[in-house]
Amino acid sequence: MISIRCAIIDDEPLAISLLESYVVKVPFLKLEGKFSSAVNAVEELKENHVDLVFLDIQMPQLSGMELAKMIPNTTRIIFTTAFSQYAIDGFRVNALDYLLKPISFGQFLEAANKALQWFSLKDESDKTETAAAGEQLPPRSMFVKSEYKILQVQFSTIMYIEGLKDYVKIYTTVSSHPILSLMSMKSLEAILPPSQFIRVHKSFIVAKDKITEIDRNRIVFGDTYIPVGDSYRQAFLNFISAK
Repeated sequence: MISIRCAIIDDEPLAISLLESYVVKVPFLKLEGKFSSAVNAVEELKENHVDLVFLDIQMPQLSGMELAKMIPNTTRIIFTTAFSQYAIDGFRVNALDYLLKPISFGQFLEAANKALQWFSLKDESDKTETAAAGEQLPPRSMFVKSEYKILQVQFSTIMYIEGLKDYVKIYTTVSSHPILSLMSMKSLEAILPPSQFIRVHKSFIVAKDKITEIDRNRIVFGDTYIPVGDSYRQAFLNFISAK
């Protein structure tokens, strides 16, 4: 499993404590430092490289946006702020995600999974010397919170995912019971490899290699019939016919 070295930078002690409590719950995150000032973090991050920074924006002396332009390009950023007006600027400096305070653990885990996906792709690309230039291999798994546990779900085991308002049910080949997690379908679409999964309905995402039967615009999984929505139909047909 990839280990992501991370740091927290925030001028609010309570915010640092909360993010630290989240980091220790995520198996692939390793906290290397925490700073209450961006100025104090600058030199430390130059000498002691980290992979990922959870970075507040509004801080005295040196803002998070200014710091983002000073740290190495190999360090990825997830902004943590109470102000939504900085979102566009955040993505201009190649931030992986932008979390608005107050931040729930579910939101934090979704952002951490995006970071895991990015570093997994980079790691696979670095290791695969024979791969075509620019080609990136998809990540193999994601972490989800289910009840009081954090579960690693292998993409290869997922059959389909059902959305239920603020929750999702992940149906796999390794369990007769779905994994229930507080996530949105939109956030899952951002994590799942698009070459392997497609949304076929506002409430369903399916795995391409698990589709064995399509019956009158419905995908059959045993006794379950998943509808293909009208607005998703053409994209779905293109998806299953692509090699």
